Amino acid sequence: MKQVPMLNLKLEYEYMKRDIDSHVEKCFQHQNWILGPELKTLEQKIAEYLEVKHCIGVACGTDALLIALRTLAIKLNGREYFNTSDKIITTPFTFTATGDAILRAGATPVFVDIDPDTYNIDTSKIRECLSSNVPNNVVGILPVHLYGQSCNMDELRKIAKRYNLFIVEDSAQAFGARWQDKKVGSIGDAGAFSFFPSKNLGGFGDGGMIATNDGQIAEIARMLLKHGGKDKYNATHIGYNSRLDTIQAAILLAKLKYIDEFNDRRRRAAEVYTSTLSGISGLTCPKVFSDAYHIYHQYTIRVSASRRQEIQKVFTEEGICTSIYYPLPLHKMKAFKGRAIIAGRLEHTEKATQQVLNLPIGPLLCREEQSLVCKKLKEVC
Repeated sequence: MKQVPMLNLKLEYEYMKRDIDSHVEKCFQHQNWILGPELKTLEQKIAEYLEVKHCIGVACGTDALLIALRTLAIKLNGREYFNTSDKIITTPFTFTATGDAILRAGATPVFVDIDPDTYNIDTSKIRECLSSNVPNNVVGILPVHLYGQSCNMDELRKIAKRYNLFIVEDSAQAFGARWQDKKVGSIGDAGAFSFFPSKNLGGFGDGGMIATNDGQIAEIARMLLKHGGKDKYNATHIGYNSRLDTIQAAILLAKLKYIDEFNDRRRRAAEVYTSTLSGISGLTCPKVFSDAYHIYHQYTIRVSASRRQEIQKVFTEEGICTSIYYPLPLHKMKAFKGRAIIAGRLEHTEKATQQVLNLPIGPLLCREEQSLVCKKLKEVC
């Protein structure tokens, strides 16, 4: 039986094997495993790619979010952490790490609803939230560029300017995505990236990066990731052991060469899906907006809850993988109960958790695999 994985990492490795092996071999030769030369080169090359002044490698995407927020608490307030009275607006339709990072930075998440078309945070709901009496002392916004499509950064920047808020972009799923002519992660005060293996730019383990044009944010971040000090034996802040391993940096350097090609391949695969599936009754394909350059970390369709269950059953029998990102919104999780604010009705978020379904997508997904996925969808629907 033909197996169709969500993402074929083995095939990707074979495609880039010569480059990856060459970069890793250099690490074996110099044996500089902690903060080695590959990390510095990777930071420089990604800074050039994103067109920002500073990039700081960290251990994972979650740490990238947390450390970015911690730097802002220190920079803006002169405190190691935010207070619980400090509120940060974000989306509940995201991975746990987004809200968790806010809590771990000491602040309180404020959840507002999503746009039902993009699944990204609804800027009109942010405005409603800020004009209400619910979220006094809002200090920032943490938008998530979900599935590889940018949030409306023009509107977010206008809101941030009007209310004097910072923006930290959760760009974990969107390396290479753009809002107009700017790459995501380069538009707010700081951007946070994940190099988890399944990401568009993924390593062979965990990894993350902070991007910023602010020299003070970069300086504080570099201290926080190394136990909180410039001097190894004299900590200034409460820090972490969150260095990006040299060997991961080497692998990412090799794969960075292919990122635009691979993102373009994902976009072409998405076009095939959309052109084939658009006519199916009761099935909604992703909507892409003219100002956003979508890089399809996920290809997400929408169907009724009952049909989704049926599709997954048939696909499992046929060896076709699917996923649901995300089956439970953050405001329904035990970890956030009593620790977060729900601003308004989150009806679009809750509806999305019942209806979204992610299909296999990747730069090396072949037409035969896509044809099988589309054929089975038409049969079920």
